[in-house]
Amino acid sequence: MRFVDEAEIVVKAGNGGNGAISFRREKFVPRGGPDGGDGGRGGNVIIQADEGVRTLIDLQLKRHYRAPDGEHGQGSKRKGKDGDDLIIRVPVGTLVYDSESDELLADLNEHGMSVLVARGGIGGRGNAAFATPVRQAPKFAEHGDSGEVRRLRLELKLLADVGLIGYPNVGKSTLISRISSARPKIADYPFTTLVPNLGTVRVNHFSFVVADIPGLIEGAHRGAGLGHNFLKHIERCRLLLHLLDMSGSEGRDPLNDFKVVNEELRLFNPELAKRPQIVVANKLDLPGARERLEECKPLLEAMGYEVFPISALTGEGIHTLIMRVVELLKQLLPMVSKRTSTVCGKLIIPELLKRRKPLAIRTIQNGIYEITGDSVERVVRMLDMNNREARVEALRRLERLGVCKLLRMAGASFGERVKIGGLEFEIDEAWLGGASR
Repeated sequence: MRFVDEAEIVVKAGNGGNGAISFRREKFVPRGGPDGGDGGRGGNVIIQADEGVRTLIDLQLKRHYRAPDGEHGQGSKRKGKDGDDLIIRVPVGTLVYDSESDELLADLNEHGMSVLVARGGIGGRGNAAFATPVRQAPKFAEHGDSGEVRRLRLELKLLADVGLIGYPNVGKSTLISRISSARPKIADYPFTTLVPNLGTVRVNHFSFVVADIPGLIEGAHRGAGLGHNFLKHIERCRLLLHLLDMSGSEGRDPLNDFKVVNEELRLFNPELAKRPQIVVANKLDLPGARERLEECKPLLEAMGYEVFPISALTGEGIHTLIMRVVELLKQLLPMVSKRTSTVCGKLIIPELLKRRKPLAIRTIQNGIYEITGDSVERVVRMLDMNNREARVEALRRLERLGVCKLLRMAGASFGERVKIGGLEFEIDEAWLGGASR
């Protein structure tokens, strides 16, 4: 399976259904009143974390998503059916960004967490909703409102308890294949691992997830080698196992490797340098490894690191290492679980979706007054401005929202034009003097 950790998609929520224009036509009811039903609401678009999904490859193959529209209203005051919500499933650990503002909408770091990314349009009301003692037979209804459109950038940062780090070809893949069911590609050359591998380790009744992060080299924080494409996956690991090749089989010094990799972590994210870290002295089965271990171990311990000598190939020392990992994780995991358990399964509504564009006026080309604001733009979207009755209703609403007052304050006069939501109207007495009641 190809590992994909970034994707950009466009989502469109469903449009609301139109309200119906209908009148009762029953036997013995010669003058039946309006009975047009309301339209249904459009479906929302929701992104949900699912532990059964491992990569974002499906979102790269299909980039456009649309939720179902609400159905139109019908006669006899029958309401249209609401559109079903569209749920897009992503791996646990996915960050959801708004592409235009680059604002983080949600960090889906628990199975079942979900975020609303596009709201469906509300359904339009049928003509039955506009009947009054004065207006007993309204011949207009509302259109359904449009669903939101949003371009999203999704970024996957693996959620693992333990991260295996170190230079290429130090034995990370061999170790994860021995302690878990993961079966990565293993070969005796650098950059064999081109994608992160995850494996689950079980010790008695305790289990944890370990990630084999592709090898890091000097300059990785700038993108050298496999670079920051994989450095980001280390950020979520609670414990790091830093593997060193004690045999020097690649012609490198283990202590220098250790310093280089830790400096790359610090340059990429200073917090990574403070992450709990165990040094794993690997390849004891090769000639010269034990002699080099005797030289390096005291120096590493003097820096404050625990050192565990192992051979990932033969299994020597692995049991002792894993038992220490379990001991440390039991100290680290409760704090994380307590912090995140309260949000699992809940729907997040980002601040971006809660914001409302305020009422504002400005003069554009040719002296046209442009009025913007979520509430006023919705009025002209949902009412047919070519229908006389609907236009009167729209002017009533716009007056209540402060549009007429805003035009008077701006010095607008008869004959000039106003633009709202892409539609232009001529300013007449109704605009400046208030809609007739």
